[in-house]
Amino acid sequence: MSELLRHPRVMKKLQKEVQNVVGDCEFVEESHILKLDYLDMIVKESMRLHPVATLLPPHESMEDIVINGYHIKKKSRIIANNWGIGRDPRNWSENVDEFLPERFIGSNVDYMGNNFQLIPISSGRRSCPGIHLGTIMVKLVVTQLVHTFDWELPFGMSPDELDMEELFRATVPRATHLLAAPTLRSLP
Repeated sequence: MSELLRHPRVMKKLQKEVQNVVGDCEFVEESHILKLDYLDMIVKESMRLHPVATLLPPHESMEDIVINGYHIKKKSRIIANNWGIGRDPRNWSENVDEFLPERFIGSNVDYMGNNFQLIPISSGRRSCPGIHLGTIMVKLVVTQLVHTFDWELPFGMSPDELDMEELFRATVPRATHLLAAPTLRSLP
């Protein structure tokens, strides 16, 4: 929601997509979510810039291996910098710190741990068992919020004034809580 409030153009584009798919239904259903391509791009971009955890859980190498010139011995403990992966210009171009959901147009990159340039939760055999449920719930909640309400920042705050600082912890919460003012939308 923070990125949507910082980027009103993206919010309006998402509301238009939701209106086209959900129509005048009062409640968003899971069947609607599967048809919302722009929402999927927004969730991917949000997870790229704001991963659930900055560091992925430790893994152990099963054999000696060389990666990018680094020799990693068997049974070495490996911890991936998830925050850095999401901002690597080799994967995301020079504007890595910008929120651009459109970067996923025509992309088959997913956030289920299959593509190592976007692994917001984890990957491999010990990946998060709830990733499918979690992402569906995020999509349902965000879609219902933008379908039912128009949103703006309180007290005349401009999008540029929104503090996006994050805390470095096991998970990555915002340093300050988001305050937003909803207005009930009148559906056509």
